Amino acid sequence: MLLRLVPEKTDLKFMALRKVAFVLSILLIIGSLGLFAATSLNYGIDFQGGITVEVKQADESAIDFTKLRATVAEMGYSGATVREYGHDYEAMIRIERQPGDADAQAAVIQRVRQELPAAMPGLQFLDGNFIGPVVSSELKRDGTIAVSVAVLLVLVYIWFRFEWQFGLGAVIALVHDVLLTVGFFAITRLEFNLSIIAAILTIVGYSLNDTVVVYDRVRENIRKYRKKPMDELLNLSLNQTLARTIMTSVTTLLALFALFFFGGEAIRGFTAAMIWGVVVGTYSSIFVASPVLLLFNIRREAMIQEEEDDPTVDKSRPTNPFEQV
Repeated sequence: MLLRLVPEKTDLKFMALRKVAFVLSILLIIGSLGLFAATSLNYGIDFQGGITVEVKQADESAIDFTKLRATVAEMGYSGATVREYGHDYEAMIRIERQPGDADAQAAVIQRVRQELPAAMPGLQFLDGNFIGPVVSSELKRDGTIAVSVAVLLVLVYIWFRFEWQFGLGAVIALVHDVLLTVGFFAITRLEFNLSIIAAILTIVGYSLNDTVVVYDRVRENIRKYRKKPMDELLNLSLNQTLARTIMTSVTTLLALFALFFFGGEAIRGFTAAMIWGVVVGTYSSIFVASPVLLLFNIRREAMIQEEEDDPTVDKSRPTNPFEQV
């Protein structure tokens, strides 16, 4: 059904919009960096330290979350967050780091363990943990390193598979996606925790997959249409891969929206990041990664010569793998 909604052949002039897209992307990146500098992010306990307490209703009936939040606030922890954790009879309470050392934080956990079940009969304490500032700073550092290494490895991979212009184009698109995702969390104030780092790494992989599909088609068309102007060749390549891009994005979004609305509070931040990442990644593969090749003045002669020098290439057959199917 979805395949029928996507035209088999399109002739959209994507490159005619590249200047508008560049201006839009630059403004969004500046806005994202400005918001991050002005308000930072709503870091979760993973990154700023704090206390987590898990509780459940003993008879597995639904917890009255309104009463639970009020009870925690009455205990003096007004900055605490209470959310469903897996089931409607389980809850996760997150309390900001309190003044004092580790013993003071342990006293908070012990107090919650004693007073909460007394205030709400039937509520059962499951677990309590404290994440210190040293651990949280290490997690923040490791998360930054993970994203940076992923982007660097993408540059190396694309550089060896294609040309350096393709590698830089892919990295620019990935950095664009990561910065806009940071801006998204800065403006929405959704909690930024370790699961969001996992989402960003997933977004990097998704966006790279889209970009590589387009770049593969660009390389094939460079060898096939050796005299075609580069802007027309990029338009042709993007139109040829448009149906695949739309179908992949829409089917992924359908699954993500289902998780966002029905998956519970525990994964809502992750799915929100993924939804935003799929939209931004699709945009960047079309309006950032491809137009950048024009700015870098890609050497098409090198790829043509590479094919002619490769004895394994059967020049009597189409170079486009989609035409061979």
